[in-house]
Amino acid sequence: MKKTAVVTAGTGGIGLETSRGLAAAGFAVTVIGRDAERGAKAVESINATGPVHPARFLAADLASLDQVRALARRITADHTASGEPLTVLVNNVGAMFAERQTRAGVEASFVVNHLSPYLLTELLLPTLEAGAPSRIVNVTSGAVAVAKRVFDAVEPPGGYYGFHWYGRAKLANLAYTLDLAARLDGTGVSVFAADPGGAATDMTNGTMTDPKIVSPALRLLWPLVRRTFERSTSGPASAAARPSIMAATDDTLTGRTGIVIGAQAHPVAPHRTATDPHVAEAVRRLSERHAPLALT
Repeated sequence: MKKTAVVTAGTGGIGLETSRGLAAAGFAVTVIGRDAERGAKAVESINATGPVHPARFLAADLASLDQVRALARRITADHTASGEPLTVLVNNVGAMFAERQTRAGVEASFVVNHLSPYLLTELLLPTLEAGAPSRIVNVTSGAVAVAKRVFDAVEPPGGYYGFHWYGRAKLANLAYTLDLAARLDGTGVSVFAADPGGAATDMTNGTMTDPKIVSPALRLLWPLVRRTFERSTSGPASAAARPSIMAATDDTLTGRTGIVIGAQAHPVAPHRTATDPHVAEAVRRLSERHAPLALT
């Protein structure tokens, strides 16, 4: 049976390297991205390596929950028509903003880094369950360590600081990932988080040089903070993709779930806050409120 994989934000950086790795492992990869030209180039570069199954591109702006819903319908319909299982879903999408932005009235970082992968995953669960054994891989970040940990609302009170808001959205998604793993235990769908550690990508090149992304206290230490950012985002995307590829393919993970694969491509302990059931419940309420599975 053909193995298939969907990789979001797969037209460049870590997502493209993840797509290449999965194609090399024998998967028929569907690359998701906003830009059709970048998508065509990504697929061409993957297929130039001579994979067993050719890659394909589907266009979707994952900052739009309406487009996420349409994408889920398309993927579901394709797998229903072909009868092929959906073996792996890699939610690689991520974004950080120096200035506060919104998408359909909701803070953009929370939309892109959590609500979008949450919604796509939930809508594709029937297809993933039908194709079990299957895997979900959600890309997390070390930025969860600097996140505010209260999820009464999409945004915490206070000024907007992009790095911290990014970390908070990733923390929400990590809590959801671990909660989902427990929920799906025994279904044949394994759920993992993968921490790429950092790489020079479109997201980090530029945004991470703006002191406005951190809180005023850290701005006082900006030269040190900036050097730390530069070191942590200087590696190649191919290395940063290894945790996602491992989570999606490694045989030692068969039958296991709820594991975080760290930047060195081996299991690590999850951030403590993400394991708190109260945090998971608060994130679940926010997710259901702002990204309902069924539109009324």
